[in-house]
Amino acid sequence: MKTAVFPGSFDPITLGHYDIIKRGVSLFDKVIVAIGVNAEKKYMFDLEERKRFIEEAFKDEPKVEVITYQGLTIDLCKKVGAKFILRGLRNPADFEFEKAIAHTNRRLSKIETVFLLTAANTSYISSSIVRDVLRNGGDYTILVPDSVRVK
Repeated sequence: MKTAVFPGSFDPITLGHYDIIKRGVSLFDKVIVAIGVNAEKKYMFDLEERKRFIEEAFKDEPKVEVITYQGLTIDLCKKVGAKFILRGLRNPADFEFEKAIAHTNRRLSKIETVFLLTAANTSYISSSIVRDVLRNGGDYTILVPDSVRVK
């Protein structure tokens, strides 16, 4: 079984993330969306909310599993039997940052990183932009899946 781990903080999941996961499902037998936990980071949404947003967005897609983890992504990959890490690229800066991580992961584990370019219509969306729109009372709903609704 070809399994890929798609790691991130997903604070919150965006339409860009959603697009990468949907496209990843066509390439892999299973895509594990892995929400990383970093005690040093301040999140807008708690872990359970972020997990629920993703699970609800993919409730009809049996090839998507959502989990949480701490530590190195390559250690998680080994634990779940994934030979691939799935990453989305929005721009050249993303590429340079992700390339260094991919080389390191490959050197430490032999796990391959597969990059997908984000769709043109979502390439400008980031979780930090969504959080800024939310903080300032803007219409964030055009940037995220329907499952992300804030009361």
